[in-house]
Amino acid sequence: MSDTDPREIVLKGIGASPGICIGKAYLVDKEGVDVVKKYFVPKENLLNEKNRFKTAVKKARDNLHKVIEDTPEELRDHANILKTHVALLRDKMLYGKIIEIIEKEEVNAEWALRKVSADLQATFRKMADTYFRERATDIGQVSDLIMQNLMGTDHENIKDIDKRVILVAEDLSPAETSQIQLEKIMGFVTDRGGVTSHTGIIARTLEIPALLGIDRATSIIRNDDLIIVDGSTGELIIHPSEQTLVRFVKRRIEYEAHKAKIARGNHLPAKTSDGAVIHIMGNIELPEEVVSVKNYGGDGIGLYRTEFQYLSRSDFPSEDELSDKYRDVIEVMAPNPVTIRTLDINGDKAISRHPDSLEPNPALGLRGIRYCLKKPDVFRIQLRAILRAAAGFDNVRILFPMVSGEEEILEAKVILNEVADSLEKEGFNLSRNIKIGVMIEVPSAVIMADTISKEVDFLSIGTNDLIQYTLAIDRGNKEVAHLYQPLHPAIIRMLKRVSDAARENDVKVFMCGQMAGDPVYLPILLGLGIRELSMSPLGIPTIKHVIRQLKFEDTERFAESVLRQTTAEAIMKLLKDTYGDILFQKNNIQATDQQPQ
Repeated sequence: MSDTDPREIVLKGIGASPGICIGKAYLVDKEGVDVVKKYFVPKENLLNEKNRFKTAVKKARDNLHKVIEDTPEELRDHANILKTHVALLRDKMLYGKIIEIIEKEEVNAEWALRKVSADLQATFRKMADTYFRERATDIGQVSDLIMQNLMGTDHENIKDIDKRVILVAEDLSPAETSQIQLEKIMGFVTDRGGVTSHTGIIARTLEIPALLGIDRATSIIRNDDLIIVDGSTGELIIHPSEQTLVRFVKRRIEYEAHKAKIARGNHLPAKTSDGAVIHIMGNIELPEEVVSVKNYGGDGIGLYRTEFQYLSRSDFPSEDELSDKYRDVIEVMAPNPVTIRTLDINGDKAISRHPDSLEPNPALGLRGIRYCLKKPDVFRIQLRAILRAAAGFDNVRILFPMVSGEEEILEAKVILNEVADSLEKEGFNLSRNIKIGVMIEVPSAVIMADTISKEVDFLSIGTNDLIQYTLAIDRGNKEVAHLYQPLHPAIIRMLKRVSDAARENDVKVFMCGQMAGDPVYLPILLGLGIRELSMSPLGIPTIKHVIRQLKFEDTERFAESVLRQTTAEAIMKLLKDTYGDILFQKNNIQATDQQPQ
């Protein structure tokens, strides 16, 4: 590199989709949308101002419908993401509130849109759950669509890009991401967004490297700058040196070869070298993601998050609507299991999204089974929908989240039985052998696992919240996030306690938290007796590949050694010393499973 060459810059972001790409940057221009001025509109012109807003909304809706029609085949299963944005355009809390602000405050449509959008986004960003915080992005993206039409600033059409590049943008909406032509776009980088954003989900479906949440990307990178995107590690390299280029070209070749090797075993069973079969399941939030679970060789659905259907709307979904969605998943996966988790959010917040409904400490507030038991009408509708959808099938499991003790399980089971009785009286032919389970994600549930096990058919460990609550660590707080330690001896001992309680009471124990999707933890989890793991569909092939290299009998002895360690560092050293050649292959495709459980 000469003295006049720009210096290499390395930035860290969120790896939303794994893989490595090297190429020239292409900045997506969105100039003008953020420059909004407030001005007052005379009463006699308010009708025109409202109509101007309605016209902008209609144009945005028409554009989205056109994108949906033109969506490439590989993304057809994610059309509901775009339909959600269409629904947001009609949402009373967005559309209706903006009309109200224009009328009451006598202001221009742009200002009303910016005000309402900012309030709604702030509401979502204060929610405890990472997944729901990401829904603020959807609101922002839909607002930008309307704003462009109001201000006359046309977006660049990504599908018209005619050269091979890496996209760099402040943000990319699902509509824009779905227009990506794989023969032209190698990957993308955005200033905003997270792994659970819909843009991230689509990137993983397209299987192109993507980095999100790099605050300064668009301010540092210029058009045609040479950049490297590593979606596995979250690294962005700008102006790479020759040595860096050589290193990443080699890594990309090795990564692609390793990925192809793993893909060849997608549909082989996850069987250890001594014959123990481990069931590898997929976590989903949209019915359309079932296809990904099947394509990647998943043995079923270990966690179907049902909150998505309660979002971005002004009312609760109907029983028929919920039942149809659940039925779609059950039918596609049959005869493999489908584990439907009941609503795990404060439903009032999900529906109304009003700032006044915010709790001061939502992580410890009214959520999960607590909300459902306090709002039995909402709970009954969802349970009726699940039971109706499961009629004629024996592959459905119901999972209650955020359980802290036996009383909640007993109360939930009473409601479930009452709902089943009422449906049978109405003439529905129900299956009464649905398995009931609870999420173990609260320390009190671990302590009471022996008695809880007597009331259920299975336990499902949600490590994300369990680790957070046990170690008093807010994963979203950068000051303490480094203390979030899955290998903390207290966590390992808790997993042991839950596994022992399940075995003593002859119930199954599963895991659907982030630990389940990381191959590093496999020898410990298998050694503790966990025989079903659920994760992001993308992580399934790697987990199955690593399991086939392990010997179950050895992992049991290994877990005993792990339980004698007193620090996370000592446990990690033990993992490296014993299984380093299997777990820490430099090309291992890590599961991108940073979604909340």
